[in-house]
Amino acid sequence: MSSRKEGSIEIDDVRAVDDLKELGYEQELVRSRRLPHILFSALHVRAETPCGLAAPIATSLVGGGPASMFWGLLLVSLLSLFVALSLGEIASKYPTSAGAYYWCYRLAPARHRLLLSYITGWLIVTGDWMLALSVSFATAQFFVAGVAIFHPAWEATAWQTYLVFLGVLLITSTFCIFFNRHLPMLEIVSAYWMVIGLVVMLVCLSVEAKVGRHSAVFAFTHFDASFSGWSPGWTFFIGLFPAGYTFSGVGMIASMAEEVHKPSINLPRAMVWSVPIGCLMGVVFILPINFTLPDIGVLLSVASGQPTAVMFTMIMGSKGGGFGMWFIIFGIALFCAISINCAASRATWSFARDKGIPFHAAFAKLDPRFSELPLNAFMLCITVQALLGLIYLGSSAAFNAFVGVEVMCLGASYAIPITVLLLGGRKGVEDAPYSLGKWGWAINGITLLWVALEMVLFSMPAVLPVDKSTMNYASVVFVGFAVISAAWYMLNGRLHYAGPPVTQNVQDENPSMEGIEAKA
Repeated sequence: MSSRKEGSIEIDDVRAVDDLKELGYEQELVRSRRLPHILFSALHVRAETPCGLAAPIATSLVGGGPASMFWGLLLVSLLSLFVALSLGEIASKYPTSAGAYYWCYRLAPARHRLLLSYITGWLIVTGDWMLALSVSFATAQFFVAGVAIFHPAWEATAWQTYLVFLGVLLITSTFCIFFNRHLPMLEIVSAYWMVIGLVVMLVCLSVEAKVGRHSAVFAFTHFDASFSGWSPGWTFFIGLFPAGYTFSGVGMIASMAEEVHKPSINLPRAMVWSVPIGCLMGVVFILPINFTLPDIGVLLSVASGQPTAVMFTMIMGSKGGGFGMWFIIFGIALFCAISINCAASRATWSFARDKGIPFHAAFAKLDPRFSELPLNAFMLCITVQALLGLIYLGSSAAFNAFVGVEVMCLGASYAIPITVLLLGGRKGVEDAPYSLGKWGWAINGITLLWVALEMVLFSMPAVLPVDKSTMNYASVVFVGFAVISAAWYMLNGRLHYAGPPVTQNVQDENPSMEGIEAKA
C-alpha cells in the first residue's frame, strides 16, 4: 500500500515537473507538501485566524465591539471566499511560485505585460514582507503582554519591544533555516496545537467567566460606536479591520506552488478551503469572548495597546489562568510567523529568479546545505523586517501601518491579474482545472469591489481625532515603496527585467492577449 502511494506521488511529481517546464521554469525546489501540509500553510500565512483576530483586537473593540467582531468576521469570510476562488482558478492554470506576476504576464496584452508583471511582482514581495513583519511584530507584542500578566506595573519601552521582535525573528530564522525539511511536519503539529488550543479556550473562558456572562443579545448585537469618533456606519467598517487582516494573505501560498504535490489541484483547494475553516476557527475564538467580555473601556485603557492578555486574565480570574489562555495564542502566533516568513522568502526568491529585484543573482540562489532553501532571499526578508521594525521606535502606530501596507499591496497584486483576466473576456482560464464556470464573472467582480474597499479602509485611521500616535501611516509607506520600485524600474528593471521565461509560442497562443490587442 505504501509503495503504491509513493509511486503515485512520484508520477504526480513528474507531471508537475513537466507542467512547470511548459510554464518556462525548471524544478529547483523540493516537492514535499501534500494537500494537508499546504492547507495548514494557507491557514498560517493568512495570519492564522485566532492570531489575526487577537493581534488587532483593540481595533475590533473601537470598531463597535461584539457585533462587529462576529458579523464582521462572517461578512469578510464570505468576501474572502470570492477572492480565494478567483485566485485559485488562475493558480490552477498557472501553478508556479511566481504567482500573480506570472499570471499578469500570461494574461496581459503584449504591450502592457512587462510593466504590469513588474509592478505586480513588487506588490507581492512588498506585501509578503509586510505580512511577515506584522505577524512577527504581533508575536513580540503578545510576548510583552504575557510578561505584563505577572508584572502589571511594568510597561515595556519601544526599544524593549523592538528587541523582543528581533528575538522572534531569530527564532523563526532558526526553524526556517535549520529545520527546513521538517517544516511540513511542523505545520501538522501547529494544526493540532491550534485545534486543541481553541477547544480549551472555548471551555475555559465559557466556564470561568469571572467578570460575568452576557446575554445572546449582547454577544451578537451589542454595538458601541462611541470609542471611534466616527459615524456608526464607518465604525462598523473599522471593525472589519481584524478580519480583513486575517484573510488578506489568502493568495500568498501561490509562492509555494513548486513545493506542492499536484499543485494544479491542491493549491486552489488549499486557498479555498482555508477560508471556511478559518471562519469556523474565528467563530470558536470570538463567541466565548463576546459572551464573557470585560468592560471595553478598561481594555482600551491598557498602556501597551494590546489588551488580549489583560482580557484573558480578567475573564479567568487569575494570573495563571490568563497566562494559560495567552500561551495558546502566543504559540499560534509563533507557528504563524515561521510559516509566513517561509512563504515570503519563496516569493522573494521567485521574483529574484526572474531578475525583478536588485542583486537578483545572489537572491535567486538555493543552498543545498539546507534542503535547497533560498537562504539569501530568506535573509533579505528578515533584514527588511528588522529595518522596518525600527519605525516602532518613533511611532506606536507602526503595527497598523505594517498591516495597512500589507493589505493594500497584496490586495492590489490580486486585483491586477483578475482585472486583466476580465478585460480579456476570461478566455485565459477557459480550460483551468479549477474552473468557476459561469459564475466566474460575478465572483471576479465582487473580488475587485472588496479589494477596492479594503484599500480605502486600511488607509484610514481607526479613531478620531487623529494625532501622532493614532495616525495611519499605511498610505505613506505604500507610496514610499511605490516610488522606490518605480525608480528601480527606470534605473535597472527596464534594462534587465524581461518577465517570466515564457516562450514566444506560448505568448502567441494566449487568446486573452489577442482579444485585448485587437481592441487596442
